[in-house]
Amino acid sequence: MPNESRGHVAQQTAKGAETRHLLLNTALRLFAEDGFSGTTMRAIARESGLSLGNAYYYFDSKDAIVHELYRGLSEQHRAATWPLLVEGNNLETNVRLALDKNLEILEPFHEFGPAFIRTAFSGPQGDPGDAHRAQEFGLWRQVVTASRPIPPLAIRQDLPQLLWLIQRGVFLFWAYDSSPGAKRSRRLVKNIAPVVARLVVLSRMPVVRTILDDVLSLVRTAS
Repeated sequence: MPNESRGHVAQQTAKGAETRHLLLNTALRLFAEDGFSGTTMRAIARESGLSLGNAYYYFDSKDAIVHELYRGLSEQHRAATWPLLVEGNNLETNVRLALDKNLEILEPFHEFGPAFIRTAFSGPQGDPGDAHRAQEFGLWRQVVTASRPIPPLAIRQDLPQLLWLIQRGVFLFWAYDSSPGAKRSRRLVKNIAPVVARLVVLSRMPVVRTILDDVLSLVRTAS
């Protein structure tokens, strides 16, 4: 491809990213001012200085905008949590760090909780959900592999999926948590982390391992 064509493509790509960013920021402002239900795509386009058709080119609905916000927050969560997972932390510490950091990043957007649920668990048509899920699994794999003592080999492969589902459960609880500062969600995380750690330790016992195998089988089915 000639250099001039490459430059034109790069310019178009940068312009598209800038427009998406503009629409996202405008939508967040209007959501804060008029509420999610009180904001229309037409208003978002108008306030962004774009035609409605142009706005729909980048986002096909308000839910798609919220989904973009959720994806960005998920990426922030991974970036902020990964450096905290220093080798030597035990599993309880790493699980609590990851779940607490997730709540911390989500906290300013609590009003979008129900909208996050609609978009984060399904995603707009055409969204590469499998790739996004793989990135989330990557963080939980690091939670497991960085923990000392490292969890037993027999459950090590499936444990990240179980932790990911626990994260989703905490997220659902947080979305409808009306306590000040989502204190109940924080308390839930505080209680979940040691339970998970004890379950992993007890998995070396045959009876507990049988129960855990059943749970992990359900996890594999649900995932």
